[in-house]
Amino acid sequence: MNTLASYAAHSSQTRGRLHSEPPAAPRSEFQRDRDRIIHSTGFRRLEYKTQVFVNHEGDLFRTRLTHSLEVAQIARTIARLLSLNEDLVEAVALAHDLGHTPFGHAGQDALNACMKEHGGFEHNLQSLRVVDMLEERYAEFDGLNLTFEAREGILKHCSVSNAEKLGAVGERFLKKQQPSLEAQITNLADEIAYNNHDVDDGLRSGLITLEQLLEVKLFARHLAEVRAKYPTLNGRREITETVRRIINTLIIDLVETTRTNIEKSGVQTGDEVRAAPAMAAFSPEVLDEHRELKRFLHRHLYRHYKVARMSAKASRIITDLYTAFSGDARLLPPEHQAHESLTGMRAVADYIAGMTDRYAIREHRRIFAVEEIYS
Repeated sequence: MNTLASYAAHSSQTRGRLHSEPPAAPRSEFQRDRDRIIHSTGFRRLEYKTQVFVNHEGDLFRTRLTHSLEVAQIARTIARLLSLNEDLVEAVALAHDLGHTPFGHAGQDALNACMKEHGGFEHNLQSLRVVDMLEERYAEFDGLNLTFEAREGILKHCSVSNAEKLGAVGERFLKKQQPSLEAQITNLADEIAYNNHDVDDGLRSGLITLEQLLEVKLFARHLAEVRAKYPTLNGRREITETVRRIINTLIIDLVETTRTNIEKSGVQTGDEVRAAPAMAAFSPEVLDEHRELKRFLHRHLYRHYKVARMSAKASRIITDLYTAFSGDARLLPPEHQAHESLTGMRAVADYIAGMTDRYAIREHRRIFAVEEIYS
């Protein structure tokens, strides 16, 4: 491993955990965080949670789990090139979607609407809630008891009203400060990963075409490079060659721009990073191309009528489940009934958010399908 930069997050200088524990030696504190996340129940459930396409629609489409692994790989590459802490970026990347509902953003939007009178629902806050409270693995505390730095990276954005309730991890939103550089680059690695794997999955599904993607400068430029170098190549290899070149371009540009920003700022410590403007960034030219690709995906993939149909079904399932459980707590499993009296509708949201796609479908069938009356 490269020697860490002075402004990197050093595990020996962590701000600690919510509950004191003996050192993790021979592992570093951030390695311990990563290991706890990988062994968590929430992480395993990501295998059966939607990215864009519902899991049962095809075995080759990305899930929240494969997305998180791709984010971790990209973030580690960037961290190594910038002499930042690879273990911390991996921990943050693997945990950032732990709070996501079944059925992707459609599920989140539906649950947020249901919870409007009870504080709303936001998967980013829910990811923090999972690692702080909901995981049940240890005798001495709830949650995973991660380091401050990992928790800070998981909490990518937060309203002032919510930040005021979160203690130290919410302070940066009140003080208008930045998180660690590791958190900053992992956030952008997330964007790189989902834009490019959504292109891949969109083409595989047939919902978008190569001809449509030629409208997008970033894609067209790299496809032209592939066709010039491999004139007889076609099919899946042509697509994957193009996508991997786009990812490489974005990574290199992010590293070079971030390195320049760091040098210009003169920061020497992690505290100086937090007090400075955000430094992890793309160059203006590449950022424009990156945003054009995002707009294309919103217009042609995420709003495609087939995706809209899936989203409508997902919204109905989430809304029906919430209505049933909030109206009669006896419908909740016994362990969740015990929590319901203490936390009200938040316990219902916790239960629904923790479901996988197929479990939510089964629960809906158990409650509403007459043929499932005895199940």
